[in-house]
Amino acid sequence: MSDDEPTSGVEPTLRSYGVSVESIDAGDPLEVTYMTAFPGREVHRREIGRALNALIDRAEADAWEPVRVEATVIRAPGDPLGTWAAEPAWFEGLLADELTETEFSTRVLGTLTHVEGDGSDGDAESDESDGDEDERTSEDPTP
Repeated sequence: MSDDEPTSGVEPTLRSYGVSVESIDAGDPLEVTYMTAFPGREVHRREIGRALNALIDRAEADAWEPVRVEATVIRAPGDPLGTWAAEPAWFEGLLADELTETEFSTRVLGTLTHVEGDGSDGDAESDESDGDEDERTSEDPTP
């Protein structure tokens, strides 16, 4: 495996998990900007989970070496919604069964920040995301 192979497939993998990648720098840190499908007032946790699951699955398949992930979520080009991050040790701990899925998710969500904005369509998203977040907690290991 060449040095490029572990990172070259990150963008297509994220896209295959439903993450609308706008830009990616697959270095260390892995910097990802993606457009949310839920442009409300807050970053949608299920989307964070999809992105993380894509990376976890690549790491489990030895197709990605965990590095710090710095994600920026946008509503539209030039309209940031928020950011989140994940540390390589968290991925490694999860893969080695040293961290539970809940601990991993809690750590990632602890990094979540939201950009102040008008959130004009946020009420509909908030109602939808609350149900999705509860559902996600019971069915998926990541936020």
